[in-house]
Amino acid sequence: MLAYFDLTNVVQGPAGLQLYLEEKNILPLAYQDQRSESKGFLPEIKLQDFPIRGQKVTLCIKRRRWLLLDSKEVITRDWHLVQQGTRMTSEFAAFLKAVLR
Repeated sequence: MLAYFDLTNVVQGPAGLQLYLEEKNILPLAYQDQRSESKGFLPEIKLQDFPIRGQKVTLCIKRRRWLLLDSKEVITRDWHLVQQGTRMTSEFAAFLKAVLR
């Protein structure tokens, strides 16, 4: 995940750890041959992830968007970070499912 995101902040509080991640300015492969411009970020999403040393972990993720200059299309990278129906990462949801069986 850190190949595509920069860790910008870590906050430790009573609710656990909050890790702040911002998507790097790396255009998706399908669009790398096109002229583009970064247009900031989508609204931040928060996901519950694996606990670290008994502390709840929340990933606060800001995904990037780009404008393709020739077609004026706004694009984003297609991420499947969230298990459908939850606010957890797919890996954490699969882990909990296996543990609770």
